[in-house]
Amino acid sequence: MNNSDWVEEFPAMISVCDTNGIILAMNKREALFFNDQGGKDLIGTSLFDCHKENSVRIIKKLMKTKKTRIYTAEENGKKELIIQGPWYKEDICCGLVEIAIEIEGEIPHLVR
Repeated sequence: MNNSDWVEEFPAMISVCDTNGIILAMNKREALFFNDQGGKDLIGTSLFDCHKENSVRIIKKLMKTKKTRIYTAEENGKKELIIQGPWYKEDICCGLVEIAIEIEGEIPHLVR
């Protein structure tokens, strides 16, 4: 097993882009969600082409500031937890990872 094999089957949509917004990778669930737009053929294209202007502005700001953004969203009656954050190689920010996982009901908040 390759160290990154788990990503392909993880039960969330995962995508990775570089600092120019070029899609470098997407797992099976992400590719299936974007099947009508090309699925895995989107790798190598700009994610800015398929986002609204406000989203592009937010993504560029996240990459510039190297901040993580976490929020919930609802689409077609399904709620998701979205995590967007920088990824690094040898302490250099190389782009952004987005993880979107479907949630059912309320998200518990635990104090530990």
